[in-house]
Amino acid sequence: MRILIVEDDKPLADGLLRTLRRSGYAVDHAGTGELALRACKEEHYDLVVLDIGLPGIDGFEVLKQLREDNSVGSILVLTASGAETDRVSGLDLGADDYVTKPFSLPELEARVRAVLRRSQAVHGPTMRIGGLSLNAKARRAYIGEKELELTPREWGVLEYLIPRAGQVVSKDQMLQALCSWDVSLTPNAIEVYVSRLRGKLEEAGIRIRTVRGFGYMVEDPDGRRAS
Repeated sequence: MRILIVEDDKPLADGLLRTLRRSGYAVDHAGTGELALRACKEEHYDLVVLDIGLPGIDGFEVLKQLREDNSVGSILVLTASGAETDRVSGLDLGADDYVTKPFSLPELEARVRAVLRRSQAVHGPTMRIGGLSLNAKARRAYIGEKELELTPREWGVLEYLIPRAGQVVSKDQMLQALCSWDVSLTPNAIEVYVSRLRGKLEEAGIRIRTVRGFGYMVEDPDGRRAS
């Protein structure tokens, strides 16, 4: 699961980053609304934790644009204590939940888990592309009825690449996403795991193409993105 923290208060943002990364999430940070919108155009996030009181483009405008673009999964807004109108406005604009400041880190983490659970229940944990299906909750991959034998590292690389089918992703992006749970990964290791996955995905008709100078791109034989 990949999360974006949009918060201009650096000490608070640092605390959120440490807490969520310790729980195994891949977490990025944006300090302004402009940076958040740019990040969401370049990366898919399962959850955005969005402060309403941002400098420049405020949280409401960011929330509105993200929902219009349908570019992220769930959105959890952070509002000032007692600001009922902010909470109502955020929910009306498409937020999935809210937390009022000040809050404890364990409370925020519990809300994050709850929002992600609801999202999985609605959208289902299975992704399909070509002849391949991935069950994210069970961390299993199948070609038809046959389960693929994958190491934890191979699963991590595959889980990152498949939702981004049709997009070019760099080794650096993959390392940043995967190093939250495996700090020993290196660019050379990424090459090894991609090479292994290529052989295992041939039967599903899926090709991982090297885009020289940029990174990798998963090609779906039907020309569709994972769903």
